[in-house]
Amino acid sequence: MVDLQKALRELKDEFGSVASAVISRDGLLIAADMPEGVTAETFTIMCATLMGAASTAHSELKIGQPKLIKISSEKHDMVLAGAGRKSIAVSIVPIGSKIDDLQRKLDKIADSVS
Repeated sequence: MVDLQKALRELKDEFGSVASAVISRDGLLIAADMPEGVTAETFTIMCATLMGAASTAHSELKIGQPKLIKISSEKHDMVLAGAGRKSIAVSIVPIGSKIDDLQRKLDKIADSVS
């Protein structure tokens, strides 16, 4: 079994993640590495809502389930992975991070939650 806290800290070391979390598909916090002052409940519920909305849109189009959501801001990308599993892994990384490598790590983290 993967040590989730360690795996999330490694995202900071490897990708410069400013925040990361593992959440259930209904928005419950499983593990997190977030800066002080972040309301984890709000963050996790909104991430689950994003994944749920994408899943519903894909389902309506009958194109399968989304595997990755990436939302870009001026300096950071928020990446959510793990649709179709029991959990979602999310990380906020600086623009220019290797998203394919990050996705593989996030998928591994999400898959480790039973």
